[in-house]
Amino acid sequence: MDWEVIFQLILAVFFGALIGFEREFKGKEAGLQTYSLVSLGACLFTIVGFKLFGEFSGASILSVATGIGFIGAGVIIHKQDHTEGITTAAGLWCMSAVGVAVGAKFYIFSLIAVLLTSVILVGFGMLERKALKNRK
Repeated sequence: MDWEVIFQLILAVFFGALIGFEREFKGKEAGLQTYSLVSLGACLFTIVGFKLFGEFSGASILSVATGIGFIGAGVIIHKQDHTEGITTAAGLWCMSAVGVAVGAKFYIFSLIAVLLTSVILVGFGMLERKALKNRK
């Protein structure tokens, strides 16, 4: 049994869940489950690419990019006076990159990316709300 692969898959789910929890807390459609699945899937594509080709494969990245593009397009909704879901799509895109990084064994980069994503979604979100509140 390859314990490192199991660790990678669990870590990818955990990282996705950290960001997904924040989105869930804000009442967004894509939350804990979606972000965890995106990160897990990206990680698995990367691991499989390594296992099949013995080294990093661009095919893994292409699979992830194609899949996340499809999902991202599905969450963006254009309404008459505004567009919704862009931050969700961008967050899912980031989590797919985190999953790829975990699958490629770039654990520190993955962790830093999760922390930066949290800062962006939580910290910048609060900053935007305060700035917009003061503008009205």
